[in-house]
Amino acid sequence: MEATSSELSAPESGLKSKIGRLFSRVPIIGWLFGALVAVILEQIVGMPLALALGLPKIPVLFGFVTVLKKPMLVPSTMLFVLLIYFLPIVIIARLSLEPANRLAEKLINFSMEGSVLIHLVLLYAILHIWAEVSDYRLLILKFTLIAIMVTVSLNVINGYMGEFSCSHPGFMALGAYTASVFTVSLFVNDSLFGQALLPSFLGPFLFPLGLILGGCVASLGALLVAIPSFKTRGDYLAIISLAFLFIVKSLIENLEFVGGPRGLSSQPDWANLPIVFAWTVACIWIINNFVRSTLGKALNAVRDEETAANAMTVNTRRTKMVAFMFAAFWAGVAGGLFAHVLRYVNPTTFGIQKLAEVLAMVYFGGLNSVYGSIVGAVSLSILGEALRPLELFKWIVIPLLLILVMIFRPTGLIAFKEFNVKKLIRPKQSPGKEV
Repeated sequence: MEATSSELSAPESGLKSKIGRLFSRVPIIGWLFGALVAVILEQIVGMPLALALGLPKIPVLFGFVTVLKKPMLVPSTMLFVLLIYFLPIVIIARLSLEPANRLAEKLINFSMEGSVLIHLVLLYAILHIWAEVSDYRLLILKFTLIAIMVTVSLNVINGYMGEFSCSHPGFMALGAYTASVFTVSLFVNDSLFGQALLPSFLGPFLFPLGLILGGCVASLGALLVAIPSFKTRGDYLAIISLAFLFIVKSLIENLEFVGGPRGLSSQPDWANLPIVFAWTVACIWIINNFVRSTLGKALNAVRDEETAANAMTVNTRRTKMVAFMFAAFWAGVAGGLFAHVLRYVNPTTFGIQKLAEVLAMVYFGGLNSVYGSIVGAVSLSILGEALRPLELFKWIVIPLLLILVMIFRPTGLIAFKEFNVKKLIRPKQSPGKEV
């Protein structure tokens, strides 16, 4: 009697399930150790291996750019990624299953804060070593971290508050120009602002003050949007916030003391990777605490049913205004970092295209989810750079991808999922448990 197709596929599906269960037991610190080994391996043998496989250099973005430019290099690129990234990470994760779980449990029992810090140090080490391969990687990594900040902050409004705001590029512009004027006028000899007012060695220490000032100016701009918007309901916030974006862009274009349409340059190179990483971690931590706080729960109540929330003594207008200004603050900080990474800002940078990018990241990753914002920002940032060789065609591929997500996952890939650090870093099994 011949075996049916379901019987033949049963062992295969059972094997996949077993492998899935096996690797699901690996704690996050085990995957971090695997990634650390992979990036160190790339530093040591990456270039010789690339040349041996016929590649001109180490693939910058996991081979996507390479294969789009030269499709004949697809086999070599895939083999490089397999040998350098996939196999080392999987092997180390499997071998470190039990030791990593024991270590994760000891760290949590000793100190939750210390455990989080160790995980962050490992993550930073991985990113730092990975970015050392080329300046292009470093630049993309900085822009991706800034995109995470912008996406998470916009999700506070469009996800947790349930409104639709189009003003985030305007808040970024206010933060970018405010922080740039602060640093350039005080610490740089520039043709626009003249001689520096303070010695340059003080600049890196006062740079965070400039970013905070940029965030505060963005919050004031948000107040101008919030006061008329939250007296109304429906789509008025979208219309008013879009008008605000055009007003900010036109205002900057007509202010000659900040360069007008030519833009503003000469920003000091103080937004290095440690600074951008630290601000991104702070942004995620503070926003995550905000949305999980009493005020964040009130924000969800306002989103679900404003009339009922108001009847339950929630000051709905105050709640929305605080959340709107809070989100604008972090957009302003992100704008300040963006200006000092690029070391040049122009009014056209913060236009409709920037708005489309940020909204795509929010809705692609998932509404009402810090996880989703991180996934959306990282995915679309890397995808946008990977598809750069396609030039104009990439703006066909990315919208088609978004359309598919909106059809099959209308709320995004990871929507309404709470970002719980304790669950993320906890051990996946008790020490000594058999696999």
